[in-house]
Amino acid sequence: MRVLNYLRDNWLYLVVVALLVALPFIIGALTGSSPYGVARGTRMIMSGPSVFWMSVLIEIFSLSVLVMSYNLMFGFTGVVSFGHALFFGLGGYIIGLLLQRTSLEPNLAFLLGVLVVAGLCALIGLVIGFVSLRLRGVYFAIFTLAVAEMVWIYFGRLPLTNGEDGFALDRLPVWLDPSQNRLNLYYIGLLLFILTFWLIRRLVRSPMGTVLVAMRENEERARALGYNTLAYKLVAIIVAGMLAGMAGMLHSTLAKKVGPEVLGVSYTVDALLMTIIGGVGTFTGPVLGAAGLELADTLLRDARITIGATMIDIGKSWTLLLGALFIGVVMIFPYGVVGTWQRWRSRLRK
Repeated sequence: MRVLNYLRDNWLYLVVVALLVALPFIIGALTGSSPYGVARGTRMIMSGPSVFWMSVLIEIFSLSVLVMSYNLMFGFTGVVSFGHALFFGLGGYIIGLLLQRTSLEPNLAFLLGVLVVAGLCALIGLVIGFVSLRLRGVYFAIFTLAVAEMVWIYFGRLPLTNGEDGFALDRLPVWLDPSQNRLNLYYIGLLLFILTFWLIRRLVRSPMGTVLVAMRENEERARALGYNTLAYKLVAIIVAGMLAGMAGMLHSTLAKKVGPEVLGVSYTVDALLMTIIGGVGTFTGPVLGAAGLELADTLLRDARITIGATMIDIGKSWTLLLGALFIGVVMIFPYGVVGTWQRWRSRLRK
């Protein structure tokens, strides 16, 4: 009975997961390409539509994990941070430094990188949270922005990381190298995406998640009921920081490069926009926001539209169009796409 109830309640998620598992082969069958690439001598060259769309989906998985982690703080706990890119960038830098600046065997370096990213992001989240969470509202947001900017400036001038130029990751394990085995990296990204979604959903639906939502609605009342709101906020920031660090690792592994841009405030702003577009405080909203904007960027950035004798280059006006799209979505869906749909569905049921 429990299995049947689980399948009934989660059938849509299971269908989406099954589709994502098979998607590289479906795209390959439709386009006549191979998800393994094209054989050239003794190695595989990563080319073809199936391989290209795998890279797009891996980036979507990375951004989705980043946005879901941000939504855990912003949407479910009510903590607004402008420095979330700090964890995202540290994930990329840590794996890069262990691979490129140590003599460790690549597989050992990658495994150690996962552990170090999780531990260091948790520690930094604990320190930042403990020091700054007594600040509220915009003061906390500004403090986190200042810390993230300091780290960005530091890595941008650090000789060990080649300063503003960054450095390439050319010692990745062969089974993980996106230029040789992109399908493996695709399934690792998919696994990280699924585990993140499951973890946040399970956490928010637990008694602890109930307290987090209560704090978001009225922190003073939650404190009056006897809950240590500082401790709950610390847990939310630590979990969100660890997940963002993992997202940064996946992003840098796909790019095979890491530089100061991964620490830039743009990744925090993008996470905030994607959360708002998809729906603050929803489970699927951040995923739809991240996937929608990344797909729009992929499909439209180099597009050109001809109107009469005039050709419009969308790529040159992409930032302006993105801003107009954001304004339009917010006006039509004031609670985000998923949040507004849930409210409409609730009204229709009533």
